[in-house]
Amino acid sequence: MTISRRLLVELFLGLFLLLPSLASAQNFPAKPIKLIVPFPAGGPNDIIARVIGQRMSELSGQPVLIDNRGGQGGVLGTDAVSKAPPDGYTIAISSAGALAISPSMERVAYDTSSDLTPVTLVATVPEMLVVATNVPAKDIGELIALTKAQPGKLNFASSGPGSLPHLAGELFKLTARIDIVHVPYRGAAPAVNDLLGQQVQMTFLDLPVLLPQVKAGALKPIAVGSAERSATAPDVPTTAEAGFADLRIENWYGMVAPKGTPKEIVTALHGLATKAMADPAVKEKLAAQGATLIGDEPEHFRQFIADETAKWAKVIKDAGVETAK
Repeated sequence: MTISRRLLVELFLGLFLLLPSLASAQNFPAKPIKLIVPFPAGGPNDIIARVIGQRMSELSGQPVLIDNRGGQGGVLGTDAVSKAPPDGYTIAISSAGALAISPSMERVAYDTSSDLTPVTLVATVPEMLVVATNVPAKDIGELIALTKAQPGKLNFASSGPGSLPHLAGELFKLTARIDIVHVPYRGAAPAVNDLLGQQVQMTFLDLPVLLPQVKAGALKPIAVGSAERSATAPDVPTTAEAGFADLRIENWYGMVAPKGTPKEIVTALHGLATKAMADPAVKEKLAAQGATLIGDEPEHFRQFIADETAKWAKVIKDAGVETAK
């Protein structure tokens, strides 16, 4: 069997067009990488990105430059990476809120499923349910009984409308069939302050945000929303242990690149990121922040985002949460 001249030309052209991409991937990174963090410096997203970015820089020999672009709950920074050149040199570590929740809550300028290229799920951080010290409940069963005895009388604080802590409270209401009132704040700090002042009765927030107050005895821990107990709070049971397997609530952070980023570059980024995450020193630093490192494959992360988006869209609909869409 002979190969036609036309087929040979097409094969040659295909190989010719592929060579620059392969060469680029082999040399990647050949210059500094900009790593967008869509939140201000000092928060969990920023800490995770800086620890991993530093190790990526050491492994690659190229600087990984942190670019904090806070605003709109992570949406502005995530939008920035969606509009960046698809060459692998502008990426982001974004959050559950910006990637899976905000698109159901408001009009955003990007479509997570089509305008971003998943690289890897970096880390998960459990949400912790805590109550003020004057609340007479020491576990989730007692808390639910208390709320049912006083429907509409107890409040839960959040870091803002449409935030993960807000939707965590709504999922708690739906799952336990209780009536508690949402009190939104402009960030986690004022929510915690009013909880300490016993102006509100409970909240779900990232475990590392609450852990100092829990360890000091200023807040009472009820449960964590992860599949297993956290190593930083081993005495606090999971929601599943308490009989509420559907009340699994974790914040998460994932690395994304712009749409159209070549597969070879995505593979290179994935390899660099997961190698950095496998470093024992990186694991130790982030474990202290209550984070569990993941490092899955791009397609698995893509499906994870889709599943999380569907999960929270259903909570928003079933709870009747007001949206800006």
